[in-house]
Amino acid sequence: MTNENGDEGAIRALVEAWHRATSAGDLARIMPLMAEDAIFLAPERAPMRGRAEFQGALTALLETHRIASSGEVREVEISGALAYAWTELTVTMTALDGSSPVTRTGPTLSIFRKQAEGRWVLIRDANMLATSTAELELKVDNLERELMADGPGG
Repeated sequence: MTNENGDEGAIRALVEAWHRATSAGDLARIMPLMAEDAIFLAPERAPMRGRAEFQGALTALLETHRIASSGEVREVEISGALAYAWTELTVTMTALDGSSPVTRTGPTLSIFRKQAEGRWVLIRDANMLATSTAELELKVDNLERELMADGPGG
């Protein structure tokens, strides 16, 4: 069931607030959007467990990168105090040292819980973000050039 008493709008607003805060590097605005025991799942990475671990990882990343985040919420489903949202996400990380930005795109599935005071928070997030094919091809081309320049046996 969707749009229970404006809940769908509140969840969409939470997702948008997260993107704005991430792009601004504003940890203070991101942290209250998630539960203390939130878990983040991503390919080829161990689960990130809890708000504190997320905050530490994002703090470290923001010391070396600027992040631009945007997404289109494709679906929100609500059932009582739980909800999920499927979002098509784009995240671009640009190193502060001026190296080429890396863009990852793909679907995410986020689960939210409604708190006693009526506010929604993220409790689980699973993303399937992947580096674009063009970027991967460029990296492979560059690696092949480096290997060819080194010659046989390195």
